[in-house]
Amino acid sequence: MDSGSWSSSSKTKIRTPFPERFLHRNNSSQDNLDRFIPNRSAMDFDYAHYMMMEGCRKGKENPALMSPSRSAYQKRLAEACNMHDRTRILAFKNKPPTPVELFPKELLSPPPLSKSAKPKRCIPQTSERTLDAPDILDDFYLNLLDWGSSNVVSIALENTVYLWNASDSSTSELVTVDDDDGPVTSVSWAPDGRHLAIGLNNSHVQLWDTTACKQLRAMKGGHRARVGSLAWNNHILTTGGMDGKVVNNDVRVRSHIVETYMGHNQEVCGLKWSPSGQQLASGGNDNVVHIWDRSVVSSNSPTRWLHRFEEHIAAVKALAWCPFQGNLLASGGGGGDHCIKLWNTHTGARLNSVDTGSQVCALLWNQNERELLSSHGFTENQLTLWKYPSMVKMADLNGHTSRVLYMAQSPDGCTVASAAADETLRFWNVFGSPAEACKAAAPKTYNEPFANFTRIR
Repeated sequence: MDSGSWSSSSKTKIRTPFPERFLHRNNSSQDNLDRFIPNRSAMDFDYAHYMMMEGCRKGKENPALMSPSRSAYQKRLAEACNMHDRTRILAFKNKPPTPVELFPKELLSPPPLSKSAKPKRCIPQTSERTLDAPDILDDFYLNLLDWGSSNVVSIALENTVYLWNASDSSTSELVTVDDDDGPVTSVSWAPDGRHLAIGLNNSHVQLWDTTACKQLRAMKGGHRARVGSLAWNNHILTTGGMDGKVVNNDVRVRSHIVETYMGHNQEVCGLKWSPSGQQLASGGNDNVVHIWDRSVVSSNSPTRWLHRFEEHIAAVKALAWCPFQGNLLASGGGGGDHCIKLWNTHTGARLNSVDTGSQVCALLWNQNERELLSSHGFTENQLTLWKYPSMVKMADLNGHTSRVLYMAQSPDGCTVASAAADETLRFWNVFGSPAEACKAAAPKTYNEPFANFTRIR
């Protein structure tokens, strides 16, 4: 890896779509005309004549000035032409009046921000960092990117899984599978940020200790085709396969298959557990979203779902549970659908539907603000930030040149990693600064299902 198979490239240059235009003054004939400078002596004579005539006009009101003698006229003319007294030119005769304020100053200047008011957040619309991701599979139904709680990004590039440590920017190769087993079709970090699940094209699932770089076990028998989606719920690893099955695996025990959900008739390409760990959302190539409830499944047949949503008209891979409202699920449809839909999973009601204009590949909620981020395919290949609940578009993030198939969120909730068919992995500081996230985020605690994992019960 250090030799350049997946190296860090230079920071993305900011391209201004509308370059600054410098307005140059035209050297027209009008601009080159000479200015007229009045003759000073003429000005003095005119002023003197004005003063004489002003005196004559005042004489109508004052009879003593009606018929001045010639000597009196010359005297007044000399006084008016006296060049040593120019103080009255362009000077107020009386003290100027105090200006009246039409508007109070407090109305013209904005009031100071109160302590409770939040400053407007700047949303960078270019990526902070770009890494090369050669040979990443351009397959809508797979899930090849994840960001663990230990701040390590895992990404599958064909048959190899790589780890990129966001703390020190180091890269390592975890495993390369054989051609008969590969390619790698999904990756997912366990809540502890140390153990990584890897789904394979041969229907098997491997579990790795990334600290020791050791494979702990291979789980077989749950599926008959490739495993394209994975989701953790504490010690339960849920897998979704091309065979349409959703399987719950208890990684602590030898007989790992504990539940099987039957409802999709095509490949399961999206899986997400709710924050409470009680409900599971699954999306498939059959355009269906299922909500499975563990309490319902335990008392009824596992083939019965709690809710079945059939309003999408294309494959549903993008699923995201809201972090601040436990029963709110966002789902995104593929190329023939283009829609983001919001669901109340307690009642089964659709709350909203937004046509994005392009294939929805992935969804992520902002953990600190009421915002939803989506990634898209043709034609813009952009990331779009939406304000919830109005679903007004806040910003488009451009940079990828092919569909943005995969997204993952940093542990602090601020940075988003996106991987696209253009073979790049980009990092976006779209959800705010780490300092803001530390104030808003509550401390997380995880159980340790792998504490004694050197031995399987």
